[in-house]
Amino acid sequence: MRRPSLSSALLICFLAALVGLPAAHELQAQATRQNGHAGGGMVSAAQPLATEAGVRMLELGGNAADAAVAAGFAIAIVEPTMNSIGGRNQILVHLPDGRVVGIDGTTQAPWDYDYDSAPQADYGYPVVGVPGAAAGLLKLHAEHGSLPLATVMAPAIDYAENGFRVLPGDAARQNAAADDIAEFPGSREVFQEEDGTAYDAGDLLRQPDYGATLRALVEGGRDAFYRGEIAEAMAADLATNGSALTLQAFHDYEAKDSGILRGTYRGYEIVGLDVPAAGAVVIQALHILEHFDPADLTEAEWSAVVGQAIGAASPELRALGTDSAAARAVSKEWAARMAQEIQAPEESRVGVSAESSDGAGKAATGESMARWASAPLPPPLDPRGDGQGHTTHLTTADSAGMMVALTQTLGPNMGSKVVTPGLGFLYASTLGGYLGRMEPGERARSYISPVMVLRDGQPVLALGAAGGSRIVAGVTQVISRMVDQDMSLAGALEAPRVFMTDDALQAETSPVIGWTPAELRQMRGLGLDVVGVERAGAFSRVHAVHFDREADAWIGGADPDWEGSARGPGGD
Repeated sequence: MRRPSLSSALLICFLAALVGLPAAHELQAQATRQNGHAGGGMVSAAQPLATEAGVRMLELGGNAADAAVAAGFAIAIVEPTMNSIGGRNQILVHLPDGRVVGIDGTTQAPWDYDYDSAPQADYGYPVVGVPGAAAGLLKLHAEHGSLPLATVMAPAIDYAENGFRVLPGDAARQNAAADDIAEFPGSREVFQEEDGTAYDAGDLLRQPDYGATLRALVEGGRDAFYRGEIAEAMAADLATNGSALTLQAFHDYEAKDSGILRGTYRGYEIVGLDVPAAGAVVIQALHILEHFDPADLTEAEWSAVVGQAIGAASPELRALGTDSAAARAVSKEWAARMAQEIQAPEESRVGVSAESSDGAGKAATGESMARWASAPLPPPLDPRGDGQGHTTHLTTADSAGMMVALTQTLGPNMGSKVVTPGLGFLYASTLGGYLGRMEPGERARSYISPVMVLRDGQPVLALGAAGGSRIVAGVTQVISRMVDQDMSLAGALEAPRVFMTDDALQAETSPVIGWTPAELRQMRGLGLDVVGVERAGAFSRVHAVHFDREADAWIGGADPDWEGSARGPGGD
C-alpha cells in the first residue's frame, strides 16, 4: 500500500502536537477515574486513552461528534480485542436542534454471497464480511463533525505509531486468542512478540501499519478504504486465502442512515436504533415494565421482573426485519399482552390482569415463538474467548446538547483473528456460520443497543453497552434503576444485574458487585429458577452520560466491571 505523502505525514505530526497529548503511558496513569462531572461536555469510554482522545476534541472546541470519532478511532487501537475499523458499529446522535439520527456501519455479506457454497469456519478468512466501522466513523464526522479529520484522527495515529501500555483485560484476551492468532502471519506480526508470545499487561504495543492505514484515511477519506489501495490490499489478501469477498464488495459498501425507533417509559421518551441493531428490544422491555409498580417489590424482586421483561422482549429480534414487526416491537398493546406472562405478585401489576396459562397473552406469545424459532439470533457469548462477551461502547456529549452513543465490535474476542499483512487491523466475524445463515447483501444483526432517554425533547441520558446478548439487559437495567429507583448514574452502574436465559434467571454474584444469597431467595420467591453467576464483566459493560438539569452539568460513568473512564473538559 502506498504510504501517505510527506506533507500529510508532517501535518499529522503537527496536529498531534497541537492536540497536546502527552505520552500514552502518562495518560493511562492520569485518566482512570470512572465517574466524571463537567459543564462543557463529557466522554465515557471503555479505555482511558479513548476517553482522553475524545476530551481533547472538546477542549479544542470540537463537538460531541468530533469527540466520538476521535474516541472511536482511538479505541480501535487501544482496545483491539473488542473492536477495529475492520469491524462494525451502530451510532445514535442527538443533534442540538432536537433531531435524532442514526448511522449503520454494520458489516455486510457481499451481494453475490451464496451461503450454501461459501466456506464455513469458526474463525479465519471465511468469516470476514465487508467492514463497516471505518465508513460509519467517517460518515459521522462528515455529516456532524466540526474539526478537520486530521485533527480528530491525530490521537489514534499517535497511539498506533508511538505505542501504548496494554491493560490487563486486553492482555488476557490477547493471550486467550494467541493460538488462533498465531495461524495468520499478519496477525502474528501485530499481536505477538518475536518469540511468538502474546503481549502481557504493561507491555508497550506499537502498531505502525495500523497508523499508516489511518494516515491514508486522513488523506483519502472513505474512498481510500473502500476504493483505493487499502481496498485492493484487502481484496487481494482475502481472495488468496479463500474468502468470499471481492474488490467489488468493498466498492459497493455504504454506511447507511439507521431507522429510529421510539417508545415512552413513565414520562420519558426512549429512542433507539432499528434492525440490524436491537433498540426495539430495550423499548419493548421497558413497555412491559410499565405494567408493574416497583414500589410493591423489593429491589431483588424488581430486578427479577426486569430480567423477565428483557427475556420476553429479546426474541422479538428474530422477527424484526419488516415494518409490521418493528411496529409490533414498540407497540404498547403488544407489551401489555406480554406483561401477562411475567411472574410477579399481583399487587405489583398496573393495568394488567393475570391470565391463566391459556390466556390471551400466553396464546399470542406462543404463536409468535413458533415463528421466531426458525430465525437465528446472534450467538450469546463468545465460546472461544475469555467468557466475558465482546464489543465496546462509548458515549459523548457537548455543551450545545449534542450527544452521541456509539457501539463498535469485532464480534467474538479478536473477531476473525485475521489481519491483512501491512494493514494492521483485525476483521470482524460475520460470515461462515458465525451469525447463522446470511443472505446476499444482508447486514449482521446483533444485540447492539445505543439508546437515548429524553425528557420534554431534551436528552437526559445516552448509553450503550458491550457484552454480546447481555447488552440489552445492561442498558435496560441502568435506565430502570435511574427512572424507577431514582439512582444516580454511578449507583445504577454499580448495581448488580440479571439476565434471562431459556432455562433460568442468571443473577450476578461477583464478590464486589453482586446479589446476596438472601436476595437470590427473594427472586426465587417469585417462582423462578435463579442461578447465581460469579463472573465480573459478563453482565454487560455500560458506558453512559447523564445531563443533570439541576446542576447544569454532564455526569459521565464508566462501568466499574471494566477498565474505562469518564471525563469532561476541565472536569473532575
